[in-house]
Amino acid sequence: MPALIFHHYANSPFSEKIRLMFGFKKLAWKSVHIPAVMPKPDLTALTGGYRRTPVLQIGADIYCDTALIADVLERISPTPSLYPAPVAGLARTLAQWADSTLFWTAVAYVFQPVAMPYLLGPLTPEQMKAFGADRAAMRGNAPRMSASEATGNLREYMRRLDDMLAANKPYLLGEQASIADFSVYHCMWFIQLAQPLAGILDEAPRLKAWIVRMAEFGHHQSEKMCAGQALEIARDSAAADTGHLPFVDTHGIPLGERVAVMPIDYALDPVEGEMVICADNEYAIRREDPKAGSVVVHFPRLGFQLKKI
Repeated sequence: MPALIFHHYANSPFSEKIRLMFGFKKLAWKSVHIPAVMPKPDLTALTGGYRRTPVLQIGADIYCDTALIADVLERISPTPSLYPAPVAGLARTLAQWADSTLFWTAVAYVFQPVAMPYLLGPLTPEQMKAFGADRAAMRGNAPRMSASEATGNLREYMRRLDDMLAANKPYLLGEQASIADFSVYHCMWFIQLAQPLAGILDEAPRLKAWIVRMAEFGHHQSEKMCAGQALEIARDSAAADTGHLPFVDTHGIPLGERVAVMPIDYALDPVEGEMVICADNEYAIRREDPKAGSVVVHFPRLGFQLKKI
């Protein structure tokens, strides 16, 4: 199997979500560290401008968004499953809530001045200004929650999650970990990272014990890879065949047309190319780049929009 090349940075909560999945599934992976803010020229050569972190590369196939990356890891290694049959639908739904509502509540809570050095490390005023400008560009006109509102909301969400772990259940939906656990975990991990504010977790003792239990999955085996090597692998590889996938037309745009794909909520940078997948749960476009060659960039349907150029 081609190497799993993971483009990420250390303090990215969504990256931690996938790193822990590597540990859960015992998958070895290559680690390419990327900048936390734009510009990211080597990554942009692969993605066409997708702004979010992380990204998974398998040869010349580039997978964006952790919801889709989780599905890819499940196809590669079905056991143990992220989607246990009895709770698969509920697990996906809870994960989607955690990746959106819970995540943005956690972000509003942790990005207080006292915690910033723990989240970003020692930054110069210029670097701090660059980070703020980058995140402002990502969020655009999306509403911002105050720290006080986030604190109250977070406490209520934690109480509900703590209740889900009653009766000595090891995981949120029962005896097996699921995608829901990994999506909730990365939000709690981010709160832990903000050390001066992490004491709020003491209010939910079952949830706090569950955090420790989840962390025990670890990250399995990784090796460092430079961005140049990843680009070389993309240039020397051919993307996987997509001819067997059903065409699910909801836009009146045939395969082969030039389209743009972008998120629907924030980081609305469009990625343009030739549409090669329009399936039930996935879009993908083929694009050419001088540094990366011919690559296929994949996105989940949920949370993304497709437009003809």
